[in-house]
Amino acid sequence: MWDVPGLTGDITPLTRSSALTVSFVFSVLAIKKRNKIKKGNHPERAMLLSRKCTVFKLFGLCMLLVTGSLLWMQLSCSGDVGRTEVDLRVQNQPYPQERQPSSADDPSWGPHKMALIVPFRERFEELMVFVPYMHAFLNKKKIRHKILVINQVDHFRFNRASLINVGYSESGNDTDYVAMHDVDLLPQNEALDYGFPAEGPFHVASPDLHPLYHYKTYVGGILLLSKQHYRMCNGMSNRFWGWGREDDEFFRRLRTAGLKLFRPSGIKTGYETFRHIHDPAWRKRDQKRIAAQKQEQFKVDPEGGLTNLRYKVESRQEVTISGAPCTVIGAELECDLGDTPWCQFS
Repeated sequence: MWDVPGLTGDITPLTRSSALTVSFVFSVLAIKKRNKIKKGNHPERAMLLSRKCTVFKLFGLCMLLVTGSLLWMQLSCSGDVGRTEVDLRVQNQPYPQERQPSSADDPSWGPHKMALIVPFRERFEELMVFVPYMHAFLNKKKIRHKILVINQVDHFRFNRASLINVGYSESGNDTDYVAMHDVDLLPQNEALDYGFPAEGPFHVASPDLHPLYHYKTYVGGILLLSKQHYRMCNGMSNRFWGWGREDDEFFRRLRTAGLKLFRPSGIKTGYETFRHIHDPAWRKRDQKRIAAQKQEQFKVDPEGGLTNLRYKVESRQEVTISGAPCTVIGAELECDLGDTPWCQFS
């Protein structure tokens, strides 16, 4: 038995070579016996010839024995090493794990899947809280979902509506409705409905529940729409650079498309229904109105939306935050300076 670092195998070349030696010894004895018979009338000459013949034969037999033993050892070792490598490769493979139960295995999760779209730029502290919180919240409610963080990477002013349009366009064929969701708004009441809005757009963060905005035409914060209804509105307008007003324009789109807006009922937590994690003292909003933007912000954009969206995907990364998966899409928006010169400050 040989023990070699990194290699363990049953290698017994000495045992087999000993058998060959015994065989060669018997051959030598047989030769000596024949020589004795052939001595005849010249015993001294016969003895001399016999000794010379025996020496040469023994030398040749020894060389043959040594060569055969070495050759066998090489073949045996190389063969065992090859098998050991195969065994090690198999052992180094991860053990097959049992398939974890998922929403796809449980019909109680329903047939629909949500694309949770988060328009985003440089608010990483809020994102680190938002993604794991919403993933756990939706799982508890058995809502199939995937979280799409649409990160604006160009040098223009922030455009929430265009980023939501990008999220819709990049959401894939495995989802059938979208949630337009602010990154700084966390639902605190498990009774809130995030299910498929079959009857029409469902405004989760309604004016009587949102901690900040309470006017009747407000549809921001969190809004659910089927993809069909989002297409009927041609998405959101791409003309709103900077913070605010895009939701008000989208409310008019909903009415123009003939869609009825639904809101939660029976929620008793009032303005405590959501946790607003934005710190206005630390992170100022871009509320500047430049040139004609002051007048344009109150107009309806009848043609803009999904049909004139221009962007480029700079990156797409699958990220896990505290065990919660999300897809971060780096989006570079395009701006027509002749149409909306307020997309940049200078």
